[in-house]
Amino acid sequence: MKPVITPQDRLVLDTSLFVNPEVRNDFGKTPTEALSGFLELAEQIPSLEFYMPSSIFSELMNFVKEEEIPGRFMAILNQKSPSKHEMTCPAYLLYELIEDMRDRVNKGLRIAEKAVRSAGKEDDRELIKGMRKNYRDALREGILDSKEDVDLILLAKELNALLVTVDHGAIKWAEKLGVRWLLPKKFKDYLLSFIDDK
Repeated sequence: MKPVITPQDRLVLDTSLFVNPEVRNDFGKTPTEALSGFLELAEQIPSLEFYMPSSIFSELMNFVKEEEIPGRFMAILNQKSPSKHEMTCPAYLLYELIEDMRDRVNKGLRIAEKAVRSAGKEDDRELIKGMRKNYRDALREGILDSKEDVDLILLAKELNALLVTVDHGAIKWAEKLGVRWLLPKKFKDYLLSFIDDK
């Protein structure tokens, strides 16, 4: 069955597709191989347009060997920053963000308090290691924690595009804005469905 698409459906891609080992292995063993493997599939699907915010593209270039990326790369993956000055977001999102941040700060305080109470009862290294992990989980899991994440969501919203990312925070906030998203583990199957049904 052929996927239902608009005449030129658009996808906004995150660095995580090519860097995260759990996902990139569908396309290659290293970030450079994964990007090249993706490009080989993508160039066979003229009905899809692929976008990446400039900030995400710059981030990706830190992980790949640029000289090994085929020259046709620029023709397949469009770099575009979201139109930050023209876009608007509902005020309720700001309220939700503030409420979420307050809850996370309170969780962080409880984690720190627990660690202080355990001081002297546990090995200091293990205590600090555990506190850092719990603190990071409480404060960063499922939240927009970088301007690159915001660029992803805003560009997907602007283009009415399908967002493909591993980042749970980006997915959570994409849903709040009504942005379509795809599980990254299904990304290669999604692409292959356009090739198989030609």
